[in-house]
Amino acid sequence: MTGTYDWNPMPHKVEIKCPACGGHCIFEFADVVKISLKKDVPFFKQSDIFEYSIFKDGCGHKWHGAIYFANLHGGSINAITDLPDGYSPENWSHSKYLTRNHGLDLGAFSCSHCQTRKPYILQWPQDAYYSFSYKGEVLWAFNRESAVDLRDYIASNERKTEKFKWASFLLHIPTIFKKQNARDNIVKQINKAVA
Repeated sequence: MTGTYDWNPMPHKVEIKCPACGGHCIFEFADVVKISLKKDVPFFKQSDIFEYSIFKDGCGHKWHGAIYFANLHGGSINAITDLPDGYSPENWSHSKYLTRNHGLDLGAFSCSHCQTRKPYILQWPQDAYYSFSYKGEVLWAFNRESAVDLRDYIASNERKTEKFKWASFLLHIPTIFKKQNARDNIVKQINKAVA
């Protein structure tokens, strides 16, 4: 499916089907900080906390980056200590905006069912835990909270997005899912998933 629904900004954490067991798990996007000085590259290459990689910007210029997977370290930046001068743990904090500083779908998942916790490249929306099909089209939600808003919005006769926390997400739902004849089917699927 193309259109504005696909370009909706994503939260830093989304709920996905576990790539290891298929159960419910949490995926969190990684944060990448540019390594500004070449002398700092060995520190990040040898670190147990960071992964090192070479990235390419839009112009084709290469740059060194230190990748931090918060989801592998308790979901916080508390594991980051003893950095070279010029770096702070806060550099690897998520942006207050729903954007990623590296433009990649790189992150890590943690599953409470099979206990798997590892880096992963997100395949969205195929990985979405809250995913619903109708007439060959797929409707998805980022997490349980947005799925509940999605259900309540579709079930509503008024369809006033401003009443919902996930209003900007709801603005991008394709028309096929908002039609009267789709309502019962979609609402039943969502109810089953969020139960």
